[in-house]
Amino acid sequence: MRIGIDLGGTKTEVVALDEAGGEAFRHRIPSPRGDYGATLAAIASLVGRAEARCGPASSIGIGIPGSLSPHTGLVRNANSTWLNGRPLGADLARALGRPVAIANDANCFALSEATDGAAAGMGVVFGVILGTGVGGGIVVRGHLLEGANGIAGEWGHNPLPGPFAEGELPGPRCWCGRRGCIETWLSGPALAADHAWVAGHERTADRERGAVTSPPDRDASAVVAAMRFGDRMAAESLERYFGRLARALAGVINLLDPDAIVLGGGLSRVDELYAEVPRRLPRLVFADRARTPLLRARHGDSSGVRGAARLVASQA
Repeated sequence: MRIGIDLGGTKTEVVALDEAGGEAFRHRIPSPRGDYGATLAAIASLVGRAEARCGPASSIGIGIPGSLSPHTGLVRNANSTWLNGRPLGADLARALGRPVAIANDANCFALSEATDGAAAGMGVVFGVILGTGVGGGIVVRGHLLEGANGIAGEWGHNPLPGPFAEGELPGPRCWCGRRGCIETWLSGPALAADHAWVAGHERTADRERGAVTSPPDRDASAVVAAMRFGDRMAAESLERYFGRLARALAGVINLLDPDAIVLGGGLSRVDELYAEVPRRLPRLVFADRARTPLLRARHGDSSGVRGAARLVASQA
């Protein structure tokens, strides 16, 4: 039995996978916020619950919203900021009395989908998270690619590829300290912010003409719903989003040329992505044909925790 933990900003989940990859146990709890000690205790409690139900685990893997530095062993780049600078791997090994494997949550997602998910059996898989943040992971012939600096697949913190449309430079400020990162254009909050900014400017002009327009939408799902209801400004916002996503993915294809790209996160549920983005790729990809399939995650929100359970086997 293999145990996986998905340590998220709002929930922490455990799964126990049997030898065939079936789920023997699953449980989730609210994530402790701002409290490192409580985070360690929550993970230890979940492992204890799983082993009480299923017996001792052969391995434990944990997906986190950041990564461990291969140079210091400390957590870095986590939006759960109370983890940053902490020796999470060493502290958990001490608390659990055995070693644990830790990887970025997008890496865990990619590993799950490449193992028995939407891209099972494919040689090179790029997994994409389009949610509150934007991340990526690379799996090559069943093994997670982490890289010399432990940042392979950190797609969301590259600049959005050009040529840039009007208004895209210098780009929104990112939490990482840079401007114009892919995450600032393609996350759920980024889509909502872009729509609100453009719609706000148009509403000002419309008011001067006496026209009536729809109120601003508060989140990405509302923008998508408005687009499907026929709202012109929401449709234009999604057009910009599809174009930016195609530009960003074309850069991945030109560099990595994966056998498949799998989408996860809240925005992966937007059905229109799977028709609109591939339609835009041929003129952006440096090949005579752009045949890279864009796939919806088979395991949905469960992919991260399932991939965490498979970390040790992938690193062998």
